[in-house]
Order: sequence, then C-alpha cells, then structure tokens
Amino acid sequence: MTAALLVGLTFGLGLVLVASGLAPAPVPLARALGQLHARYPSILGAAVDHEPSTLTRLLGQSWADTPLAHRLTDGLAADLRITGTTASELLAQRASYALIGLLWAPFTSALMWAGSVHVGLTFPLWVSFALCPVGFVWPTLSLRARAAERRRSFRHALSAFLDIVAISLAGGRGVETALHNGADAGQGWPFEELRRALLEARLLGDTPWAALSRLGDDLAVPELAELAASATLAGAEGARVRSSLAAKARSIRLHGLTDIEAAAQAASERMSVPVVLLLVGFVIFLGYPAVIEVLKGI
Repeated sequence: MTAALLVGLTFGLGLVLVASGLAPAPVPLARALGQLHARYPSILGAAVDHEPSTLTRLLGQSWADTPLAHRLTDGLAADLRITGTTASELLAQRASYALIGLLWAPFTSALMWAGSVHVGLTFPLWVSFALCPVGFVWPTLSLRARAAERRRSFRHALSAFLDIVAISLAGGRGVETALHNGADAGQGWPFEELRRALLEARLLGDTPWAALSRLGDDLAVPELAELAASATLAGAEGARVRSSLAAKARSIRLHGLTDIEAAAQAASERMSVPVVLLLVGFVIFLGYPAVIEVLKGI
C-alpha cells in the first residue's frame, strides 16, 4: 500500500510538471510591459550572458513561466539581483534539492535491502516527506543569507564612496563630478555597480541621483535612496550636503561595526551549544543505569 502510494504521488507529480510545460500560463500584461523597459546590466561584475546549465534548463526553465514559479520568485527579485542568480537557477536548485530529499531515503533503503538489511517502507516514506520540503526551502534561505552578506559588503564600499564624494565637494567640484569621482576611485563589484548606474544615467540623459535611487531599489539598499535624495537636494536647490554625506558615511561604518559585533556574539553563543549537548549526553550516560535499577526495584 505504501509503495503504491509513493509511486502514485511520483507519477502524478510528473504529469503535473509535463502539463505545465506543455501549456504554460500566459505572461501578465504588466510583467510583459515591465520586461520591455527592464535594464539588463552585467550583474555585479559577472557575465549574465552565460549558457544555462543542463540542470537549469531541465528543472528551472521548464516551469519558470508558471504562476507558481512567479509566486516563488517575485519576492526575491532584489536578492537574485544582488547575488547574480537568475530565477531559473533558483527554481532549478529548489527542484533538485526537493528531489534529493524525496529520493534519498528510498535510495538508501534500496542499497540496504541489496545488502540484506530490511528497514521496511514506512520509515523511508516518512523521511522523504520530511526532507522534501526542507530541500525545497533551503535554496531560498541560502539565497537570502548570501544577499545579506553582499549588502553588508556594499554598504562598506558605499561608506568609502561617500567619503570621496564629500572630499570632492569640499574641493569645489559639482555634485555630478563628485559622484563620478567617487565611483571611479574604488574597485570591486560595488564600485562597478555604481559606475554602471552613473554611466547608464549619462547615456539615457537622466540625472545620476535618479540612477542611484533605481540601483538602491534594485539591490534593496535604502542607503542609496537616501544618498540620491541628498544629491537631488543639492542639484536642484543648491543645498550644502557635504557634511551630511560625511555623517552618513560615519553612520554606515558604525552600523557595519555593530553588525560585526552582533555576528561575533552570535558565533560565541553557538560555540557553547556543542558543550551543553556533550554535558547532557554525559549526564544521561551516567544516570541511565541508576534510573533503570530504580525502575526495576519498583
């Protein structure tokens, strides 16, 4: 009965995937119009025109246009953007991890059965049902962790960028010139993104602070939006923003130091967990014989 249920669920899932691939859902009008005006810069210094892997084509692109795929990836656009991951790659990772979690226990049970060790069918089935959702969710959690780390790196570079912009403003340069000087002064993917945003604004005839604001929205870095607001105020009304930019740079550095200290404290707390578990196991090892003797006497 259990084997028949597992085979039926697998066959039904295969039929659903085949049907969704043969008759994909139509793309909403708003999404289609947005794709016409979307910008496709190189993602964080890495080439995006690479050939997708076979795994991505089979497990990601085959259902990337389905409503379920849109619901799974729409809220992760900024995380995908800042990590240089495409939606198809994320979907392929989620599908592959889910399949691994689903098939790991049956495959292991089959190997044990080949070695004359019979574990039954119920336990592998429950293990598969437990590991499959975990494998499906794990790539998203990993993506968010990597995106958070990339944002910390970007904020660190942004503080240096703001310092250079403030120095350029103090030297009598204009706001646009100061922004370009700050972007050209550093190396690494954060400065590549800043230079690319400013170059895009120049080619499109747009203001550089509007490009920085869009970049902040794309990467989910609110500090860029604040910088764009300050630059807009300086460019439109002639306000003096040099002191505010320097203060913003100090604030970003202080926030980064606070995050580093919090991460160090969390790591120290995690280091105590194995010691506590070892102590609990040692107490159980010592107390188990005594408890058994007391229960026998009762």
